[in-house]
Amino acid sequence: MTASDSGRRAEPALVLVTDSTRLRGRDLATVVGEAMVGGVNVVQLRERELPHDALVVLGRRVRDAIAGRALLFVNGDVAAAMRIGADGVHFPESFAGDTTTTGALLVSRAVHSVEAAVEAQRAGADLIQLGTVFETRSHPGVPALGVEGVREVCARVATPVIAIGGITAANAAAVMRAGAAGVAVIGAILDADDARAAAAELRAALAVAAKA
Repeated sequence: MTASDSGRRAEPALVLVTDSTRLRGRDLATVVGEAMVGGVNVVQLRERELPHDALVVLGRRVRDAIAGRALLFVNGDVAAAMRIGADGVHFPESFAGDTTTTGALLVSRAVHSVEAAVEAQRAGADLIQLGTVFETRSHPGVPALGVEGVREVCARVATPVIAIGGITAANAAAVMRAGAAGVAVIGAILDADDARAAAAELRAALAVAAKA
């Protein structure tokens, strides 16, 4: 992250990863706006079923809702991220392409092990998204790394590590104390009836960890 990027968001990072299938009829841009009021400062647009053009349309609406108050990452589609005017692009661990094609976009990489985290750092990732930390319905059957797994990865890399997978207000502080630079959530906000309140509860948990 550059100094200007950091200045656009509070620390630590509270990332909302989107999934429109969990909105129960609500509008994504509206939910994102509510979550930002509660404390979300990074939004990761993760809409796997949308074709490129539809993703761009949705992404521009989300970008307008963000209005420069948070960073916006787009999963996988570099061209869409550029058309949307996003801040970055998020790649899976399996990505084997050339990240130099991302231009000025920040690069986030998903990893699931110490080795993958070290490789992501070597490849120049600006953020490392580590999971799955706790059991989650998004990745059923995937072995959980736990807090100690987060601690081990954070001890091996200097790149900011964002923990994902089963993160809630009840366990977020423990993850942060293990060295994470932030947490990423899906269900903890999108499954809640009040996105603003859910985000505020998570932000409060991160604040507690910061004071510890």
